[in-house]
Amino acid sequence: MDYNDIIVKPVLSEKSTEFAEQGKYVFRVAKKANKPLIRKAIKELFNVTAEKINISNVRGRKKRVRYQYGFTPSWKKAVITLKAGEKIQLFENQ
Repeated sequence: MDYNDIIVKPVLSEKSTEFAEQGKYVFRVAKKANKPLIRKAIKELFNVTAEKINISNVRGRKKRVRYQYGFTPSWKKAVITLKAGEKIQLFENQ
């Protein structure tokens, strides 16, 4: 699995921007990714060291489409805490 396939995209929300000020970054990751794979991918893609990684599965929500109900897809979320003094430039507002 390629490192770009492990880290799908960053999650940009109010809560994730508050986390970024604390040195925590939120990413959408592949469903089969585990903590060691995510740690290696963060190291290779952003050249920073992950101190702690928390993973959670986000369930799909029920959505109504015209006359019937459907579900949004489930996905996996990773909250990555970096060592003190390190930042990911992707989240910085410049």
